[in-house]
Amino acid sequence: MKSPRFQGTLDVRSIVQFGWHASLTMMLVLLTGCSFSDLKPQSRMLPPQDVSETLANSGIALSAAAWPTDTWWSSFKDPQLDSLIHEALANSPTLKSAAARVHQASALEAIQGAQLLPNASAAMSTTRERFSSNGTTPAPVKGTWQNVDQATLNIGYELDFWGKNRSAVEAAVGRRHALEVEERAAALMLSSSIVQTYITLQNTYEQIDVAQTLLAQQEQIEDLTKQRFAAELGTQIDIKQSQASLPASRANIAGLKELIELNENKLASLLGKGPDRGRTITRPRMLASNTVALPTNLPVELIGHRPDVVAQRWRVEATGHEIDVAKARFYPDVNLTSFIGLQSLAFDTFNDHSSRILGFAPAISLPIFEGGSLRGNLDAQDAVYDLAVENYNQTVVDALRDIADQLASLRWLKERMAQQNEAVATAQAAADLVNKRFAAGVATYLQVLATENSTLTEKRQLVDLQSRALSLQANLSRALGGGYRPEISTTADAPSTEADKS
Repeated sequence: MKSPRFQGTLDVRSIVQFGWHASLTMMLVLLTGCSFSDLKPQSRMLPPQDVSETLANSGIALSAAAWPTDTWWSSFKDPQLDSLIHEALANSPTLKSAAARVHQASALEAIQGAQLLPNASAAMSTTRERFSSNGTTPAPVKGTWQNVDQATLNIGYELDFWGKNRSAVEAAVGRRHALEVEERAAALMLSSSIVQTYITLQNTYEQIDVAQTLLAQQEQIEDLTKQRFAAELGTQIDIKQSQASLPASRANIAGLKELIELNENKLASLLGKGPDRGRTITRPRMLASNTVALPTNLPVELIGHRPDVVAQRWRVEATGHEIDVAKARFYPDVNLTSFIGLQSLAFDTFNDHSSRILGFAPAISLPIFEGGSLRGNLDAQDAVYDLAVENYNQTVVDALRDIADQLASLRWLKERMAQQNEAVATAQAAADLVNKRFAAGVATYLQVLATENSTLTEKRQLVDLQSRALSLQANLSRALGGGYRPEISTTADAPSTEADKS
């Protein structure tokens, strides 16, 4: 049997029928568009300036250059700290995990983007088939066994009239951007953790200095007590009292040395290394800044400098596009498929011009009754959007509170430092006076012990305040975004779709 030249060619009647079906479909589209008009998100994004009036009145100097740099930790003037953070950013498993999530999101974005392009495939088959004697196959093929050889090139394309696929791609882009910014947020948290642990390590070294100074004084007093006893100006009780304080001071120093090792272990862990790496860390030499400034236009610009806020904003944008996808599902899908190839019942005629086949198949599918699943899906996406918006709003509020906390602490730290320096000076003067009186035999050892304890307490508090100054400086840099600058601004104020306009 001679094969037809082409198969599946559209005639005039087919075109008329397709046009009639298309008209009917458009009428149904208009009706469908009204079936979800009552569903929409309820939440709105919070303008930062609405909750940040008090930041401008914090008493801190304003400067346009006050935003931290991306190496904000270098302001502490400690080369070892710079080296530790660079090592951590290169080796941290936490950051490598964040980078893997970005890689995964990029791959998913590429998969989604493929929906916007035509797809093509090739197929080839050889089928041994018996044709029915009572079927549609004419003689002489009917009732016989034949080999059906076929090779086709198949092309398909979905006409994205309602933007479903485009919105899905935009949602994927938003999710990828959110993960990219969260990678920066993870780097900021890692560097902040290293800086804070490093500050604690420096504080511990300085506490050891205070404790060792006290121990040296106690040893001198012990010698002086023995001298007084030899001169018959004291008793054995005085000697025992002077000796009793020495083990406690040595135990305190041992406890502080334990803290040094624990903080070294923590730093090594943050670097992504084993404990031996921590043993190579030498004593920190951080310097606090004498001036602190607050950026101008802080409420407006903050949303672009805090990576956690930017990431939440991208998530809002992504969920807004997911709403567009859910709305587009109410409208018909229009797909075009075609094929061209060769088909023959005999292999020796497979390459003949007469064995060519061609087909073109436009298809329209429109949901008519789906039990409310499409409305439920859209309603769920609206709720997801509301949740993303409220998470963003809470992140903005928390960011502003974070900055306000640092400013409040900085505002009062200066006064606390001045008072504490005066307290240390007074306690030290009292201790010196009592020691001189004790050496002259006109003061008791209990008086010496009381002034020593007072001096030790005041010096410890001063060391803690000095570490507090470093910590607040680091916290303010972190709260201001740690030098983050977004490469792409988002437009996630509200979902706006073609479906909204219909």
